[in-house]
Amino acid sequence: MKTAIVTDSTAYLPARIMKEFDIRMIPLSVTLNGEVYDEEIDIQSADFYDKVRGEGPLPKTSQPPIGKFVELFESLKGTYDAVISIHLSSGISGTYAGAKQAGEMVDGIDVYTFDSEISCYLQGFYVLRAAELAKEGAAPEAIMAELDEMKQTMRAYFMVDDLTHLQRGGRLSAAQALIGGLLQVKPILHFQDKVIVPFEKIRTRKKAMKRIADMLAEDAAKMPLEAAIIHGNRPEDAEKWLAELSELLPDVKFTISHFGPVIGTHLGEASMGLGWVKRRSK
Repeated sequence: MKTAIVTDSTAYLPARIMKEFDIRMIPLSVTLNGEVYDEEIDIQSADFYDKVRGEGPLPKTSQPPIGKFVELFESLKGTYDAVISIHLSSGISGTYAGAKQAGEMVDGIDVYTFDSEISCYLQGFYVLRAAELAKEGAAPEAIMAELDEMKQTMRAYFMVDDLTHLQRGGRLSAAQALIGGLLQVKPILHFQDKVIVPFEKIRTRKKAMKRIADMLAEDAAKMPLEAAIIHGNRPEDAEKWLAELSELLPDVKFTISHFGPVIGTHLGEASMGLGWVKRRSK
């Protein structure tokens, strides 16, 4: 059985990897000053952060039209027997629901939709595992079972640098943002029940990053891990953190990724994330 792998742009997988594993991608979009951009296609992260820096309303983000999924699934018929479509958490976007509905509208190919319950390169970990298994000829049911098993060890924590960004997005009151800024509070966020919620409040950026790294070290002592450092337009900070973590945890397989326009709209520039999952044993 031949299975196609589909995801959306918020996995933020490099084009070379998607080409290597024959992964299809449907973009989400952002609207800036009345202009609609498909992320990772019409606008890249650095340009996005340049455009939204400073005062003013936040961009609007949109899920892909169902028709885009229908069109893609239809195009895969004949070449593939099945599709596994992996998307960002259904708690923060309707993308998964749209893919699921589109799959029910298409005949002649079996469409399996998977709610990653997360986003960014952690979502990408699911996509890459699925693509690897599909390349080996695994049945779609076996791939879905593997993805479900991955959820048991998936962890992700995000540190928001600029509280005023959350306030502009309506997720934090102006008073909370002011007080938090004066106290240098750096909230650590994580996904719980498919939505982003506070995990802990840490006084400084350095302490917040150390707290996340300590949690990674705890899990790394129990199992082999692959991890992703994710940055909001701060590649130098990500490289520095990679060097520190690699020295501390040489057995962890690290990669660096980014918060693109859609997720960056909600977390803001200079945010940092670290997520990990148990490595596959072959």
